[in-house]
Amino acid sequence: MSAVDELLARARQMLTRVGPHEAAALRDAGGLLVDIRYAQLRERDGTIPGALIVERNELEWRLDPTGEHRAPEANRHDLPVVVICNEGYASSLAAVSLHQLGLHRATDLVGGFQAWRGAGLPVER
Repeated sequence: MSAVDELLARARQMLTRVGPHEAAALRDAGGLLVDIRYAQLRERDGTIPGALIVERNELEWRLDPTGEHRAPEANRHDLPVVVICNEGYASSLAAVSLHQLGLHRATDLVGGFQAWRGAGLPVER
């Protein structure tokens, strides 16, 4: 197993990952979906209605409830956050990083945006 595969496996042990329908339910209950895909993928495939778009390199600054550069939605440490990448790999590592900031309810979407779209959930072009 490669070092990055081991890192990913350890990260996923720290998370209670969710599927597309669970992510939609969390959003509907006031949780935050955060799309960290880069612009080219969003332009190609679309976006999830209501998801906050935050490129990966800005994630920690935009989601830190104590930071001066935070998104208005990132207003408390107990906020349920579902991080979404394209296929559900980078999002696992990103969610663990949010845990390290104190966002203990952060997780990620199994299969990423592709799983969301594959489940027939809404996508905006």
